Amino acid sequence: MNALLTITQVQGSAYRLPGAKMMMTETGNMFGTLSGGCLESDLYGWAEKAIEEGEPRLVNYDLSENELWSLGIGCKGTMEVAIFPIHSEDPFWRSVQEAIAQDRAISLAIELPTGIRVVFDEKNPIAGDIDKLPEAVARKLIDRVENRTRAEIAIVDNRRFYIDTMRPNEHLIICGAGHDAVPVAKLAAKCGFRITVLDPRKEFNGVKRFPMAQHLVAEPDEVDPAQLEGNWWLIMNHLQMRDEAALRLALQAKPKFIGILGPLSRTREMFQNIGADMNSAPIHAPVGLDVGAETVEEVAVSIVSELLAVRSARPGQPLHGREKIHV
Repeated sequence: MNALLTITQVQGSAYRLPGAKMMMTETGNMFGTLSGGCLESDLYGWAEKAIEEGEPRLVNYDLSENELWSLGIGCKGTMEVAIFPIHSEDPFWRSVQEAIAQDRAISLAIELPTGIRVVFDEKNPIAGDIDKLPEAVARKLIDRVENRTRAEIAIVDNRRFYIDTMRPNEHLIICGAGHDAVPVAKLAAKCGFRITVLDPRKEFNGVKRFPMAQHLVAEPDEVDPAQLEGNWWLIMNHLQMRDEAALRLALQAKPKFIGILGPLSRTREMFQNIGADMNSAPIHAPVGLDVGAETVEEVAVSIVSELLAVRSARPGQPLHGREKIHV
């Protein structure tokens, strides 16, 4: 038996937001983090108890100044963590695992502290105690599958529900397997993107250089855009003809984001050459945030920073002077 630990509620300042998760295996291994490292050792003990008892458990932390003597945190907030034991044969968690493996978005509701739960796939319940779920909570689950919203606590009929949505990681297609694409792929993968590298040169586009990626060893015009719909794109071949072919492919694939490396004048010329309009898609050119990047590693930080800002719908500005970080 394993345990899923998730932040259900935060008031004031905390390192992570509601919905942040980590796993603890029955052998004691922990994956992920809920804090900057200050709570994990304490959570380890609570997770062990939840696994031993086989029952959900709520743990509350007061991270304010008057708790400094006990945990040494001083985040000036409070945080609630729910710990859910997970048995490999539990139909509920098996349904969640199968949906994630199949890249399907799901929403789930778990009543606290009883552990009554249900999971929805699109508009239908696929597992759990649906007959015990208030209709208002079911409506929230259906809405959440379609709309990207943070995890939340819902109070319905004096019952308290943790509601969350799990979606597949965004898929980033990097067109070009050059030297500068390697740190981009590594960093983007660490930030939760699924990576595919599109480049016809098999000596460059392979597991040795891109172990974190899938590989499309082909020219862009050999790829069916229908197979790559709804994804994120980076165009960085450093060969204009191939970049133009990659841009044409990306535009046909209903992109969420197209980042193009290089000066804006070159991008305009590429659009003119393929007979397309720069306003016809979410174009980011030149791609990246202005951090004064020069080396390939710095350029990767610049590019992935913009990916994160767009994914989170944030402005990508300095935090200096801001009273609240997570708004």
